[in-house]
Amino acid sequence: MDKPKNWSKNELVAYILLYVANADLNVSDEEKEFILTKVDKKTFATIHEEFDGNSDYQCIQNIIEGVKAHDYFGDDYAELFADIKLLLYADGEADRMEESTLMFLRKILKE
Repeated sequence: MDKPKNWSKNELVAYILLYVANADLNVSDEEKEFILTKVDKKTFATIHEEFDGNSDYQCIQNIIEGVKAHDYFGDDYAELFADIKLLLYADGEADRMEESTLMFLRKILKE
């Protein structure tokens, strides 16, 4: 797969959402279905394969590199963070690890 600097916006969004969904080490069917409302199945499968091969550190580096390389969100991350919040409740309740991951992403992406 391409480096994060070559990912499309949909690929980056899928990766970020998958990262948050996996924060509790379990991507529920509801979370997967939510992600599939944002990206097509092929993009999801490709990104999922990439994600599975990455450590937590690599995931963070990929997210930072992808966001910085394209400035997809400019200074307005509202849409991305709104999608992440919807993902948190996709399976009925937000897990503490997922909420912590959201706060962590807010911090690293806005700096």
